Amino acid sequence: MQHQVREPLDGVVYPSAERLRRYVEAGALTQTTLVEALGESFRRNASRVALSAPEGNLTYAELDRLTDGIATGLLDLGLRPLDRVLFQVANSRDAISAFLACLKSGLIPVCTLAAHREKEIEYLGQHVGARAHVVQGDDPKFDLQAFALQMKSRIPSMAHVLSVRGEPRQGVVRLEDLATAADPAAAAVALAAVPRDPFQVALFQLSGGTTGVPKAIPRFQNDYLLNATLNAEWMDFRESDVLFMPMPMIHNAAMVCFWLPSLLAGAEFAIPTDMTPQAWGHVFRQRRPTFIGLIRALLPRLDAMLDQGLGDLSRVRGAWAPDAARLLREKYGLVAQPMFGMSEGLNMYCRPDDPEEARDWTVGAPISKWDEVRLIDSATGREVEVGEVGELTCRGPYTLNGYYKSPERNKEAFTPDGFYRSGDLMVQREIEGRVFYSFAGRTRDTVVRGHEKINCEELEAGVSTHPSISACAVVGMPDPVLGERVCAFVVLRHEATAPTILEMGAHLQKQGFAKFKWPERIEVIEAIPLTKVGKLDKTPLRKAIQERILAEQPGTETRA
Repeated sequence: MQHQVREPLDGVVYPSAERLRRYVEAGALTQTTLVEALGESFRRNASRVALSAPEGNLTYAELDRLTDGIATGLLDLGLRPLDRVLFQVANSRDAISAFLACLKSGLIPVCTLAAHREKEIEYLGQHVGARAHVVQGDDPKFDLQAFALQMKSRIPSMAHVLSVRGEPRQGVVRLEDLATAADPAAAAVALAAVPRDPFQVALFQLSGGTTGVPKAIPRFQNDYLLNATLNAEWMDFRESDVLFMPMPMIHNAAMVCFWLPSLLAGAEFAIPTDMTPQAWGHVFRQRRPTFIGLIRALLPRLDAMLDQGLGDLSRVRGAWAPDAARLLREKYGLVAQPMFGMSEGLNMYCRPDDPEEARDWTVGAPISKWDEVRLIDSATGREVEVGEVGELTCRGPYTLNGYYKSPERNKEAFTPDGFYRSGDLMVQREIEGRVFYSFAGRTRDTVVRGHEKINCEELEAGVSTHPSISACAVVGMPDPVLGERVCAFVVLRHEATAPTILEMGAHLQKQGFAKFKWPERIEVIEAIPLTKVGKLDKTPLRKAIQERILAEQPGTETRA
């Protein structure tokens, strides 16, 4: 039985043969590749709707034929299995089709974002030795085709610029044209010859964060299959489900938590045209989702859709909500599951029938019994006690073993015995005899008011339950006496009025928040700023409040 990769790629840190043997013999990792598992689902669910979008629906059989044609066309261009392909596309059914075609042809997608520009794309293209660059051909805000042609001259390995949607420029190959030119019989023969290795890299995801160039994370065929399968099991995805998750589809959260599990389960994945309440409302009226995935920063859009009568939640039976599960339960009456996840691997979930205390105050437990979790003191490496805050470290069958070609970063990111150091703070809690984990922020996502440390995540959840507020981001504002005080940036619900400091204090008091945690300033903003991967970005908020406080000081001159 195979326990190691057949053709190792230079710069990829593979799990040891000993660990792989343990995972395979235990049944955690299989000898099946992600693409083979998808193929089986496509055949099993041939007549069902796989992807729905305003431009039309695709059944599993239609998606299978379409991606076969594109995959064969990619090989006909001279691309070869294990070549790397940069993906820079917005959400659409065509983006998923192109991605699946790469998997079928043995190419390795590199999951960049439509918002990335010269700094990220040039670095990543050179770093992974990309041979092709897939872009969206009809982006109304930015000419990605022209951009990709420009980047081609800066990335020595780059051979092809490919597009989905829109009309191709000179020098750009349209993937839809490859699909129509393919002969089904020839495609079947060509794709049958593509090597399949369950221990080989399937794709590169990117590390998160708000600064620096992202690192490439190799995710393997059977580890990504395991990750997606476990997500589907923990959320109980069914063939009858219609799933809605509007975050960037080429990012790990949407991919491994939603549309890949959806396709493996035989469900329908519904795609809106854009992020407006109107586009969301169209999906909710036409496809009537049964399971949704939202982070707290996106709730203002949901509020707007509901407040304007554009759609309703009448068929929604469940929700994936990393940082907003209690909010979704209390404000909308939904069965919402808190979770924690990272592009590097480890996922944690609560189940709907877990104790209420766990669902309200934790992110759950690891989804695989082979996930190993330790909380350590970041300075000493000492494992902390139950109830004590510590840095999350982990290893397991689907968790990163090392960033691609990043030996110096890997020295910092892993403990001597191979546990990944996440930089996330957590607390281990025992509830009704079971172990759960509570997220306690990042190492610096706290406000230090005097000698008291205030967890921003906890306070944001409390502020967001106010009936006038859709979303909140808490930051520290400079104070000459206490060092920092609490400022809450809030997004108001449609036609709502911002609460006063006293009103917010009374609201938090009812929830049991200590007075030192209450916001001492409330600033109204139109939207919560997000990073390029759709996560909360507090950097501009910290800068804004510092500038406002400085401008308000006596003697400060304001220039027009």
